[in-house]
Amino acid sequence: MRVPYAEKWRNETDKLREIALDCGLTEAVKWGKPCFTFQNKNLAIVIPLKDSCAFSFFKGALLQDPKHILQRIGDHTQSARWIKFTSVKEIAPLRSTLAAYLREAIALEQAGKKIELKKPADYPVPDEFQSALDRDPVLRTAFQALSPGRRKSYLFHIASAKQAKTRSARVEKCVPLILSGRGFNEAPR
Repeated sequence: MRVPYAEKWRNETDKLREIALDCGLTEAVKWGKPCFTFQNKNLAIVIPLKDSCAFSFFKGALLQDPKHILQRIGDHTQSARWIKFTSVKEIAPLRSTLAAYLREAIALEQAGKKIELKKPADYPVPDEFQSALDRDPVLRTAFQALSPGRRKSYLFHIASAKQAKTRSARVEKCVPLILSGRGFNEAPR
C-alpha cells in the first residue's frame, strides 16, 4: 500500500532517511511510513503530508530543541514533535541540527527517559456526557471498556463544542459508536 503523498515528497523523504541512517538508526516501515528505531524503540518517522513532508520525533517533547524548530503536532499531542519541510533546500541547512536531535533522542532512549502521559481519567468529562454516563450503566461500562485512545477521542470531540446544545447533540451521535466498541473516527467493523 502506498502512502497518498509519498511520491510527491520522495526527494525530501530520501534526504531525511539519509540523515537518520547516517546516525546509525535502523529503518523499518511502520504505519506505511519510514520509521527509524534504536534498539527496537521508535525514535523518528517521516510523514508525507498534503502540503509538506514532516520529520517527527516520537519523544520530541524531551528534546532540548535549542534552535526552536520543533512544533507540537496538535493541541492534544503529548510527546511527539515535528518539523515540516516543503523542499529539499530547506533540509540541507538543518542536516547537522537534525542529526544532533537524533543523537539526543538516542541518548534519551539509552537513559530510559519516559514522558509521563496524561490518562483519559485526567481529562475533564463534559457535563452533558457525564449525565449520559450517569443515566446509562450500559453506556458507562461500554465507555470504560474502550481503549484509552478511544476514550480520549470521544472526550475531545464532545468537549470541543462551544455550546451545551452542540455538546448534547454530539453525545447522542456518539452513544451508538461507543456501544459498538468503536473509536470516534473508526469505520464500522
